[in-house]
Amino acid sequence: MSSVPAAAGMPVADGLTGRRHVLALAAILLSVAMATLDTAIANTALPTIADSLRVNEAQVIWVVNAYQLAVIAVLLPFAASGEILGHGRVFAAGTLLFTAASLVCGLADSLTTLVAARILQGIGGAAIMSVNIALIRFVFPAHRLGRGVGMNSMVVALAFTVGPTVASGVLAVASWHWLFLINVPIGVVAVLFANRALPPTERQPHGFDRVAALLCAGLFGCAVLGFESLSHGGAWAPATVEWGVAATCGVLLWRRQAGHPAPMLAVDLFRAPSFALSAATSICAFSTQGLGFVSLPFLLQGTLGHSAVATGLLMTPWPAIVAVMALIAGRLADRYPPGLLGGLGLVTLSGGMAALALLPADASTGDIVWRTALCGAGFGFFQAPNLKALMSSVPQRRSGGASGVVATARLLGQTLGAGLVALCFHLAPAHAPQVALGLGAAFALAGSVASVLRLLPAAH
Repeated sequence: MSSVPAAAGMPVADGLTGRRHVLALAAILLSVAMATLDTAIANTALPTIADSLRVNEAQVIWVVNAYQLAVIAVLLPFAASGEILGHGRVFAAGTLLFTAASLVCGLADSLTTLVAARILQGIGGAAIMSVNIALIRFVFPAHRLGRGVGMNSMVVALAFTVGPTVASGVLAVASWHWLFLINVPIGVVAVLFANRALPPTERQPHGFDRVAALLCAGLFGCAVLGFESLSHGGAWAPATVEWGVAATCGVLLWRRQAGHPAPMLAVDLFRAPSFALSAATSICAFSTQGLGFVSLPFLLQGTLGHSAVATGLLMTPWPAIVAVMALIAGRLADRYPPGLLGGLGLVTLSGGMAALALLPADASTGDIVWRTALCGAGFGFFQAPNLKALMSSVPQRRSGGASGVVATARLLGQTLGAGLVALCFHLAPAHAPQVALGLGAAFALAGSVASVLRLLPAAH
């Protein structure tokens, strides 16, 4: 079976060619699209699910929260297991679990069953996201890596773009269960392609540390849970306890894996300044995205008076332009320094966010569209070059650890951005969307500084 990893020490070819390249790339992009689309359509369907299962808004939100917590808790353990078992094996198993869990979601008749299945979906999604960028490094030769990560970024952006439309279309003709059932045939095809074409990757000789995996899950799961609880108006005491547990897990994890050749919390990779700056750039950029995507509906509907449908259309230029720019920036990243491209992209994103924050009360459709398009152009110009910088700054044997950091930085940034929007509504309810967008502009500007610092000789 092609996805079975190579033995330790086996050299890995510089990319795939021909039909196998096409099938391997299709397996990766189908799985990534499935996981991304599922997130977008689940958010859109929450009110419908709540009505169908006869639960309130506070209860149905766990359909989203359970998935997100499961993903963030097991991302890094899966990235570590990819280096031990082989990235292709972890990816194929994750896609299979995600597909099976989607079937259970589609057959669920209670909130308990649905949330349990969403946890399994999150575990499968984490396996996919933890190694997909690492696999792209083995599917594409080094001189075309930018093109490969650009295609990955394009698929993610397109999935986010069409997600609400797909959800609305399905819900217009069928029950919400079909939003999950449509994953099943896609997942089956992706698993077949993965088993047939994914390349073998070098397997590391060290074992999998189960205790470290539990500590890692406690660190990120409790940290995110505490932040989300507090940002939504929860009491300080539970959040403090959750952060205390997270800090304890972090310290124990640090001590346990001190001196490990490939630690699960990849502190060894952060010793390279270029990798650390690329990760910081990613967190800043995705925090900006979280601030923008969550606050814009409140600005467009609550402040400017647009309908829900019009709001969706007015936000569409952002992810749509990201998809276009991701391919362009990916190709440019194979020729120009990612630090320069990422810096230019995030300065553009910062300008777009600031322009949205300053929208007048009588803003026309054109006023809104060019601003959201500017944000999309800036974000799309940053993403693929930054992914290439992250992956190419580490040894090939640590591709799994780097891929895990990529996914973790994205989720932490998005969670931080969404939480800050909720905090803005508590601290400045009258102008919360504008404050959040202004914060997003500041995060993007900070990210551009981190990106440009990669151009300095000391960063290499």
